[in-house]
Amino acid sequence: MQSSVLVSTFAEIAREKGIERDTLQLIIEDVFRAMIRKRYGSDDSFEIILNPDHGDMQILHIREVVLDWDLEDPVTQIEYSVAQQSDPDFEVGDEVAEEIDFKDFGRRAVMTARQTFSQRIRDIEKENVFEWYKELVGEVVVGEIYQIRRREILVIHNKVELILPRSEQIFRDRYRKGDMIRAVIKEVSRDSSGNPQIIISRSAPLFMERLFELEVPEIDEGIVEIKEIVREPGERAKVAVISYDERIDPVGACVGMKGSRIHAVVRELGNENIDVVQWSDDKVELIKRALSPSKPFLVQTNDDLDPPRAKVVVRADEVSQAIGRGGINIRLASALTGYEIDVYREISDEEEDVEIEEFADEIDADTLKLLRDIGCDTARAVLELSPEELVRRTGLEEEVAAEVLKVIRAEFEEEEGGEIEA
Repeated sequence: MQSSVLVSTFAEIAREKGIERDTLQLIIEDVFRAMIRKRYGSDDSFEIILNPDHGDMQILHIREVVLDWDLEDPVTQIEYSVAQQSDPDFEVGDEVAEEIDFKDFGRRAVMTARQTFSQRIRDIEKENVFEWYKELVGEVVVGEIYQIRRREILVIHNKVELILPRSEQIFRDRYRKGDMIRAVIKEVSRDSSGNPQIIISRSAPLFMERLFELEVPEIDEGIVEIKEIVREPGERAKVAVISYDERIDPVGACVGMKGSRIHAVVRELGNENIDVVQWSDDKVELIKRALSPSKPFLVQTNDDLDPPRAKVVVRADEVSQAIGRGGINIRLASALTGYEIDVYREISDEEEDVEIEEFADEIDADTLKLLRDIGCDTARAVLELSPEELVRRTGLEEEVAAEVLKVIRAEFEEEEGGEIEA
């Protein structure tokens, strides 16, 4: 194969891959210099003249003329008698430029050059993909699902493979090959082989933030800002927003007319329930808003603890709303505000209660301390908690938590029984 044909082939491949002309020229020169080094041991005495657009190439071997008996390195030097054969005007110390016939490298060298060129192109493609998607971290992309695996979904975007791990999926989603999917680019890295790995996410708070930006012009324009998002993907989320224009209601802007804006976000996220609340720098006010839809009438904070805690009192009929199914509302409110929140129901003056210390004979001191630490300093405060919530907040074993509730509940049952007998 002639050098011009090989160079033209390289140029065509580069055009298909979108490789710039200057980069192509450097690659081709590197490939041929590798061939030269393999044949001659060094490429210092060689010059490559290349025009990849036309497939023109020359390889010149440049050597210094030395006296025949002074020849030490035939790669960098040429004997005076040999130089005189090509041009009688050559003198000792002159440089002789001789064109190398491409055929002299042999077929094996040409095959190696092809392989080296292809590998360099692949490396450049990898680097371009890495740099391109690195700039897109935090942006939403739409791709096509082409493979569903047990631990991940593979998505094609602009002919590039994106990975949606199980941990970044919304558990309610159902995926089918060929479906279009929207997600945010979360992370771009390289695997052990240097290949770019692009991780996308549908469960990240950032994905929800980008969806709101797409649906709410006021956010995109900077009039309304999302201060914080906390999610349990597919279940529920809380979004705290603030307006920098007193004429704009930030919550209303996010919800839209008849819920049109927020419904678009909810549909994309598999009907995830979203509470939008107005941000406040007043922590007490923020805690009240974060516990929506309940309406606490008393909040006491303790910032000396780590994490800081907040005691919240709500009406008896709002306790379940404040805590939420499985404790989800109070967990999200705690994450949004940065306070570990303890919810108590309002106790009327007529309603009897018992200090938790009264159970010292039946409940050990360590357990009583754990109950006091979460704000349960009375019996009814403990009974307001479900067994699951008591275990989560105190760290007690399930059997111990069940026994605590049994002991305290028995106290009130005895009182009620005594009143009936009387």
